[in-house]
Amino acid sequence: MTDRTESIESMEQLALVWRAMVLDRDPGADVRDLPGIAVRWADCRFAFWNCVTLTEVDADTALVGERLRQAADIMRAKQHPGFLWLFEDLLDAEARARVRAEAEKAGLEYAFPGTGMAGDFLPIPEPAHPELTFARVTTDDHLRAYADLNSRAYGFPLEDGRDGLLGSTLWKKQAHAYLGLRDGVPVTCAATVEADGRLFVVLVATAPEWERRGYGEAVTRKALYEGARATGLTRATLHATAAGAPVYPRIGFRPNSPIGFYSLAQ
Repeated sequence: MTDRTESIESMEQLALVWRAMVLDRDPGADVRDLPGIAVRWADCRFAFWNCVTLTEVDADTALVGERLRQAADIMRAKQHPGFLWLFEDLLDAEARARVRAEAEKAGLEYAFPGTGMAGDFLPIPEPAHPELTFARVTTDDHLRAYADLNSRAYGFPLEDGRDGLLGSTLWKKQAHAYLGLRDGVPVTCAATVEADGRLFVVLVATAPEWERRGYGEAVTRKALYEGARATGLTRATLHATAAGAPVYPRIGFRPNSPIGFYSLAQ
């Protein structure tokens, strides 16, 4: 695939996976495909389930500015905060250079960077880590531990992650979601879900006090291994934070589109 094709794939994977995640959280959630904007907004405390993204390819500066204003208006109408995910390689060159200024005009502020990644490398060998055992998420206690790890890793209150995940059937029965346990205590987690012929890696997190021990890579490999074994899929995609970006190429992922995360300006 070309870089542009993979950037389109990355945006489409977000829209597809987040549709399922948001509707799992709330069947009445705001899930709409508008001209140039995909809305995937559960309006819950877990900010990652409150998402809008721009979907047009080669949008120029004027169109990007208009879409950013529309996205900001959608976000302002919600009870809970969330993020605009902006796949920068989908914009034309001038719009990429001006996007942060246009976002500021729309009342948005840059929050943090991400990177879309993909690769055709499955199946992979069954993973192991000398300090970890793995447990698939199948119970409410497992899911609470998964939610709490994400809240701690991303700096959210514990109740925010729990509001996003507790009570989910999808996470316990459809996702290949795994906890990595050290001496029986959950310290890391990762999941894969099937999405249009790919495995999408979602919500990878490690407890801050256990970072830089290879735990996140190990549990991500476990989720990929089990997902590929169950589905037979060979391609995987994900959206990496800055912390995870150095890890995933070791598994087989290649970066494609930079992603800018924006929130409403305070």
